[in-house]
Amino acid sequence: MAESEEESSCLQQVYVEKQELDDSEDVLDLDSIDVRYEIDDREFDLPEVSVPQSLESILNEPDDLPEIEEDPLFLEQAETASVTSDAVSFANNGATSGRSTPSRQVRKDSIQYPLHGSVLRHVVLRGISSQIVSAAERVNAGLPSAMAVSAVVAIGSTHGVVLIFDPKQTLKLCLSNGQTREQYGAVSALALNNDCTRLLVGHARGQITMWDLTTGKLLRTITDAHQPGSAILHIQFTDDPTLAIFSDSGGSVFELNFRRLMGVRGSDSTCIFSGSRGEVCSILVLHAGPLQDHPLDDLSIMALATMSKVIVITIRPKLRVLFHHPLRGNSNTLPLLAWHYVFVQQQTGRTLEPVLAFARSSTIYFCQLVCKSPDNVQFVLLQKLTVPYVLIHMMWINAKTLITVDSLERMHLVDVRHDEELQVLDVGDVKLVYGSSHFKSLATGGNVSPAMALAGENACYQSVALFRGQVLLLGTKSLHVFTIRTWFERINYLARQEHYVEALALALSFYEGSARAVIGLDSNVEKRKGLIASKLLRVLYEFVEASATKNVPTRGAIHLLVEHYESVMPVCIESCISIDRTDVLFGDVYDRFSQDFVAKALFLESLEPYILDDKLRHIAPAVMQELVENYEERKEIDDLERLIVHLDIMSMNIDHIVKLCWKHSLYDGIIYIFNQSMNDYISPLEELLNILMDSILNKKDLTDKVVKLANKVLVYVSCCLAGRAYPVGDISESIMLQVKTSVLKALTVLHTKQPAEEEPVYPYLRTLLHYSTREFLNALALAFEEPEFESEVGRQQKQRIVDILLQIMVDNMEFSPTQVGALFTFLARQMAKAANTIYVSRMLFEQVLEYLSNPNDSSRHEEREQALIELLHAAGLQQFDEERLLALAERAEFYRVCELLYDKQHQYDKVLSCYLRDTSRQVQAFRFIEIVMSNPARKAAEKKAFRRKVLESIELLVAIDQQQTAELLACVFPDSMHEVTTRLAHEPRLLYAFLTGLIDYKESQAIGIKKKEGIVIGSDVYEQYIDLMCEFDPANVCTYVKSTDAYRLENTLEICKKHQVMDAMAHLLEKSGQVHDAFVILLQNLQDKVGDLCSVLLAGHESHTVDVSASWSALQVALCVVVQFCQRVSGKLEEAERQVKDAVDGRQGFNSETFLYNCLIR
Repeated sequence: MAESEEESSCLQQVYVEKQELDDSEDVLDLDSIDVRYEIDDREFDLPEVSVPQSLESILNEPDDLPEIEEDPLFLEQAETASVTSDAVSFANNGATSGRSTPSRQVRKDSIQYPLHGSVLRHVVLRGISSQIVSAAERVNAGLPSAMAVSAVVAIGSTHGVVLIFDPKQTLKLCLSNGQTREQYGAVSALALNNDCTRLLVGHARGQITMWDLTTGKLLRTITDAHQPGSAILHIQFTDDPTLAIFSDSGGSVFELNFRRLMGVRGSDSTCIFSGSRGEVCSILVLHAGPLQDHPLDDLSIMALATMSKVIVITIRPKLRVLFHHPLRGNSNTLPLLAWHYVFVQQQTGRTLEPVLAFARSSTIYFCQLVCKSPDNVQFVLLQKLTVPYVLIHMMWINAKTLITVDSLERMHLVDVRHDEELQVLDVGDVKLVYGSSHFKSLATGGNVSPAMALAGENACYQSVALFRGQVLLLGTKSLHVFTIRTWFERINYLARQEHYVEALALALSFYEGSARAVIGLDSNVEKRKGLIASKLLRVLYEFVEASATKNVPTRGAIHLLVEHYESVMPVCIESCISIDRTDVLFGDVYDRFSQDFVAKALFLESLEPYILDDKLRHIAPAVMQELVENYEERKEIDDLERLIVHLDIMSMNIDHIVKLCWKHSLYDGIIYIFNQSMNDYISPLEELLNILMDSILNKKDLTDKVVKLANKVLVYVSCCLAGRAYPVGDISESIMLQVKTSVLKALTVLHTKQPAEEEPVYPYLRTLLHYSTREFLNALALAFEEPEFESEVGRQQKQRIVDILLQIMVDNMEFSPTQVGALFTFLARQMAKAANTIYVSRMLFEQVLEYLSNPNDSSRHEEREQALIELLHAAGLQQFDEERLLALAERAEFYRVCELLYDKQHQYDKVLSCYLRDTSRQVQAFRFIEIVMSNPARKAAEKKAFRRKVLESIELLVAIDQQQTAELLACVFPDSMHEVTTRLAHEPRLLYAFLTGLIDYKESQAIGIKKKEGIVIGSDVYEQYIDLMCEFDPANVCTYVKSTDAYRLENTLEICKKHQVMDAMAHLLEKSGQVHDAFVILLQNLQDKVGDLCSVLLAGHESHTVDVSASWSALQVALCVVVQFCQRVSGKLEEAERQVKDAVDGRQGFNSETFLYNCLIR
């Protein structure tokens, strides 16, 4: 009974008079729409032409449309699911189509997204469904084949019968002329006029009948409206009751005009175009909108779609093409069309304009029709969506939401503006009626094109209907209605299933305006929020009660209970904060959870993130007291301090909190409470500075606690002077100036309120300057930028502060050079400003200069130099006598200062000297040399002097880095090789280091590591290098001469003989063919090693074992060299040497003592 009432009420809702359009629901804001693809204006802004394109000319264009410039993004085809179907004919058994239902094994389940809940409501109209089945069984009416919905529901059957139902699901008419089944075939299309007094019926054999629904009489039978042998696929009334449009399975489109003369009814049909040059698969008439006096009222517009394009035309007052766009897709898919009126937000205001959605395969386009006048109609492409499935039907359900059906018989609810899928419903159980047999024209012999037959496999144009926000699906034995639930129903649906978290989240999305597909809410924001908040609280109460009773874990470890409440508390807190009902949060909700000690503790702990994010500023005093006690018990005092500075002071027991803060040194809390409760910004500053003074001025070791306090005080002072509240927020404008003035006055007091005898003057300033001069002066610099210092009184105050700073820091020696330098850097920057009004004696700058560059002070050299550099950058060199400054810098060995001055004078040779004399920056000299020599702005004389300085400094450069020196010579001074080697000749070791770097660089060029600069090294340089290597590194000479051929053999052999480098000599002799001499040298070397071993064996000293091991290893190496040599040159040896070679070669049973003895004899 309840189901019947729900069905009846659902159907009744379909026919309720349409309510006034809700502005909040039917507005499409073009400025905020998510256009995901860039639109090519040249494609969619159709230019004016002298001769407008005709419909025939558009249809005659080739399908691939090569002449159209189209954004390639619009041509991409999304992946589509493969669909299998069997083209089985049911013509004989009365089935509705030749298409099989998709396999249940491949169909996906319905999807309900938690964010949106259950949006669609599905109701089966059992009254109509039962009568459809009854008619088929009792009177042989056949199965359903087509449907039309308006003030009545019209359902056509496969036997040509049409059943008319009223909103109460009562069968009112059964339309059949007795000859329908045999002569006309199945009902393939239906159309109702605007007032539901006339019904047009299209048949599978091509006939059209018109019925009077008030009397049930047949008014017209039209058999000659189009060529015989093709089925009627679409038929639609226009807003003119005497004009209808239909299309057939041949792809042609006709207009049908009705007339009545002298009581005789007649009709005329006119072919708009023939399907022989492009088959039209879908048509859709644009009906008049809900607003009166619209420019479109004078036009009759329709959209039609072929397999390759979409075209929009006017039928009245004359046939004219308004828009066309290519449409591509898979060959087994049909084009889809859907019109809808929406409010469009434009710069000039809001207008009601139709939007056409057209689609094929997996791509949907949205195009707005802009009608300024009947003669000025334009189309603007708004958006493109690509979906991950194959479309078989599509329609608007409201101005923001689209319903699509895919090839797996799933219904998708899509939010167009945000390109978001809201819900997926599996409608496979509907057993949707398909019109495949009509697209194949099976009733007339199947005389259609293969393309039409293939695409029509998924045709369901006549079995899905939309009326006033409700979607009706016609099944083979039932009729189904899908509607969007109201916001209230959506929340209730989740709450009834005890999905409270999702229900609360959905309610919040309604409250915040982020929900999709919203139905039933008032357009007034305040009323809407009040209704939603009331509903949300009711759901929240249910959730809290369930969470505290039946959902509480009754068994298991305590951590299960903790996890339960940890998931519950944030939901409750977030819900109450979002609707600004903290009274409920700290009232009923807290009272319910406080009955359990675990729930109570977790509730208090869960407040922390919301307080820190400033979402929760006020807490009920009783709850605040519990919160403080909770943190005290857990000894999380620092976390408590972070909470205090984010809460409204009225929530706190101030006396208790202040005592707690002093007890645990919660300085942020102290400052915050004094500032917020009493507008007192001075007392906490003085109290905290007194604590700092004891440690800093008495030169005690600074503990972490003191450092932390000092940093907080500096930040607090900076905030106050800049008009910012500490630690967050802003100071009220009404007291801002007073706060700034009082803080400066407090800092510059001569003495504290209770000074000790030894207290210095200006103790507070002195304390902050000692702790961090630079940071305090930065805060002061920001304060000087404030507008109050621009007045006469402000300028006087600024000068007074400067004088105090000078008195404190310059008149005594308790501050470091860095601190003094920071002061004068600060002063110099202030004086450099255009609006400068402070005065500092030039003599003070000179005094600071003398102090920083004192050559007798060897301490803090780097610190003093850095301070002077910062001062020079801030004040500029114009503040000082450059010659005197240079002299002082040279005397103090401030090389970076000298460099700055020499660079200004373009004395780059002296700049180079500064680099070379500064041991910490010597390596930077190479880069400086490259920069100067490669700079085209440098004068020739400057470069010449600089080159001379570089060559004069070559010894030092080699000592710094021989590799970089060699690279510098190769790249920058390639013609100075001889001069460099001559300069280094008196320093052989430096020359050897230089040549090593040079030759390494040359070799790296050869293997491509370094860029080739064209440097050429002669053989004499290589021989000089080998000569020096024989002197300083003889062990590597042999290896080197083996690795290169850049030397002259004879000269190098003489060099090795001079230095008696035996292994290198043997290699060179072997290389020159003097094998015998080479062998003699190697054999002599072997005998020497034997002698060394004998000497060690006879010595017998303490290191006997170590020396024997070393000598024996050396002997083995020498022996291996001889063996390898003999193996290489065995063909060139004389017989005697061959015998030695044989003896050596037979080492496997070799007696080392005999061999050593024979060697000694030779």
